[in-house]
Amino acid sequence: YLVSTWAAARFGADFPYGTLIVNVVGCFIIGAFMTVATERLIVSPYWRLFVTVGIVGGFTTFSSFSYETLHLLQEADALRAFYNVSLNVLVGFSATWLGIGLARLF
Repeated sequence: YLVSTWAAARFGADFPYGTLIVNVVGCFIIGAFMTVATERLIVSPYWRLFVTVGIVGGFTTFSSFSYETLHLLQEADALRAFYNVSLNVLVGFSATWLGIGLARLF
């Protein structure tokens, strides 16, 4: 909520920037955490699930992403809906990959 409010004030409310930011940050965190948890610390699968699904999953928001995309489509703004899906997927995967790479580097 706070990130979405900040992003709307900063960039405008025509596009769900806040949800995009939160999802990308969450992807980076999951990539980095899972790499460290499985390659360095050997964290139990239960703790990995707790952190990724419980904590980071509570931070990111697929349901908001879905609703905001459908809302853009209902408003006949197919281009922004396409951008929303594309950016969340492509930048999200890139952030996960970056998190994995940086975790392996350090």
